[in-house]
Amino acid sequence: MGTQGPATTDQNYNHATSEEQAAKQKAIDDWLPITSSRNAKWWYSAFHNVTAMVGAGVLSLPYAMAQLGWGPGVAILILSWIITLYTLWQMVEMHEMVPGKRFDRYHELGQHAFGEKLGLYIVVPQQLIVEVGVCIVYMVTGGKSLHKVHELLCKEPCKEIKLSYFIMIFASVHFVLSHLPNFNAIAGVSLAAAVMSLSYSTIAWSASVRKGVQPDVAYGYKAKTAAGTVFNFFSALGDVAFAYAGHNVVLEIQATIPSTPEKPSKGPMWRGVVVAYIVVALCYFPVALIGYWMFGNKVEDNILLSLEKPTWLIVMANFFVVVHVIGSYQIYAMPVFDMIETLLVKKLNFSPTRLLRFVVRNLYVGKHSPLHCHVILKQDFDIST
Repeated sequence: MGTQGPATTDQNYNHATSEEQAAKQKAIDDWLPITSSRNAKWWYSAFHNVTAMVGAGVLSLPYAMAQLGWGPGVAILILSWIITLYTLWQMVEMHEMVPGKRFDRYHELGQHAFGEKLGLYIVVPQQLIVEVGVCIVYMVTGGKSLHKVHELLCKEPCKEIKLSYFIMIFASVHFVLSHLPNFNAIAGVSLAAAVMSLSYSTIAWSASVRKGVQPDVAYGYKAKTAAGTVFNFFSALGDVAFAYAGHNVVLEIQATIPSTPEKPSKGPMWRGVVVAYIVVALCYFPVALIGYWMFGNKVEDNILLSLEKPTWLIVMANFFVVVHVIGSYQIYAMPVFDMIETLLVKKLNFSPTRLLRFVVRNLYVGKHSPLHCHVILKQDFDIST
């Protein structure tokens, strides 16, 4: 019998090492939030996208219409809907544009386009700024909405409770929900959030219809100077752009959908996106057009304020906003969890354990406490004040 030479031994060793690395990589991917579950249905895509896009910003669209006017306002709303749907379609198509590879995360697509290092430097900071910033805003928005519900329901004598405590109450929900491992695990939360988005949008336009066109309604620009009109116009463009935000988690959502060469993920993903955009249209266009039609250029920057704030309406709207931002927080936090856990496990060689996830996610939620939000608290995120 012959003996194996050194070259054969090295080949066997390298092959074994390669298999071990592949197995280790698969185990890590099966643990990370974005790639751990790929059995989502097309309707998961629908309500995840609704939750990511439709927010309390829809209530400011009538005010944006007042700054834009009928012609430009309607055109910009429709063009924004079409353009953002087209760009979202592009993202869906690019998810698997390289045969045999899925771009599960934004930075992976950036690395493909710009190179391994430059892609990270371009994409990751911008994505983190958006997603962490949105999480902070939603933390404060949820706390302020809870605070308003307490104010409306608690009759005199009623002890005043600081806003920071309500933010802590809102945060306590996320100390629990943030330990759900992946997008599919938060599907129920996301569905509830999507329903709440449609609910408070429906409250806004239906209550406006019931109130009717105001006797002194006017549709001209409110600013008295050309500079003021131009400034208001661009400010309204920002309001519309903010309302149509939500593309930041598209690739990560699509990563949860199963894919084969015969049935790529873009099919069910696109079906969900179309349904989501129908819901977006049902939320945005009635609120924007009916609100402006009824109140003209005297509409408040939040349509609920123009409805003279009946208690039941404001309580319901604030409660719906709380539920919505709970779901939206989780949608925007999941890619951040994935980035942090990927860094710890792949780069710093931490073991992918429940303890690591418990510590990471608690620290992330904890950093959005009132101590870290004191600057944001000075701004008005309350939909009812």
